Amino acid sequence: MKWKIIKTFICVFCAMAFAGNLSAEINVVATLPWIGDIAKQIGKEKVSVTTLVKTGQDPHYVEAKPGLIIAARKADIIMYNGLDLEIGYLPVIIESSKNPNIQPGKIGNFDCSKFVSPIEKPSSVDRSMGDIHPLGNPHYHFSPASILAVAKGMADTLAEIDPTNKSHYQKNYQLFYEKWQEKMAQWKSKNLVGKKFIAYHTLFSYLANEFGFQIAGCIEAKPGIPPSSGDIKKIIDTANRVKPNAILFNVYSPKKPVEFIANKTGLKTILVPHDVGSLPQTDDWFSFMDKVISLLSEA
Repeated sequence: MKWKIIKTFICVFCAMAFAGNLSAEINVVATLPWIGDIAKQIGKEKVSVTTLVKTGQDPHYVEAKPGLIIAARKADIIMYNGLDLEIGYLPVIIESSKNPNIQPGKIGNFDCSKFVSPIEKPSSVDRSMGDIHPLGNPHYHFSPASILAVAKGMADTLAEIDPTNKSHYQKNYQLFYEKWQEKMAQWKSKNLVGKKFIAYHTLFSYLANEFGFQIAGCIEAKPGIPPSSGDIKKIIDTANRVKPNAILFNVYSPKKPVEFIANKTGLKTILVPHDVGSLPQTDDWFSFMDKVISLLSEA
């Protein structure tokens, strides 16, 4: 009798543990807010998302602080932008975490950029070019086509990690796709074709390619290096020649050169969100894009 009781207890305990594993959330660590948001839209209640980079932070300059390493240590999967955007801190975080799930080559190491066709890949790179990205422009989160591919990749990978809930991730991707189609029709109707802008940084190249407007020049002539007086003069000359609609900048852009050029050219300036949550009414990727497209269409 005693053995039967013990056996019954063991069976009940194992069943409870198995059920707990089935209901456990996948612990997703995302480097950037937009990545965390897409992961949440695809995973919903089946995932728990921690985002490493704050909404107002410059994603090019992040430190591998102990808190970020601790977060990575607990991750089932780490999702990152790639194209070397996180090169200054992410390798340190992954290595220091000692987490076997998220090491390179593991399913828990999810590079969003592998689903993207990068643009502006330089033919050669040297230090004189500034903080150039040798793998291509990393700011593809402004590209609806790229984001749809990333969302599909997330759904497939989460389903591989958690096959019991495969239909859940597939369903959520389908809902994402349907909303994406609806939003694309709205965004295209804003008709940005033919508009011209000066930007502080090369944030908007993918968006320009997909929506038919032009970035006539960047104030930051060399990425990561503040513009020289010569750079500013060139941009002023460019602005006077091509007559752009506005100057685009974001919350971490230095304001002084933007205001100086605006004063010299008479151009309006537009504060554009650089990521989900970086400005009001940008709580998810769709509302982020709503805001970006709306701001540019009104210029």
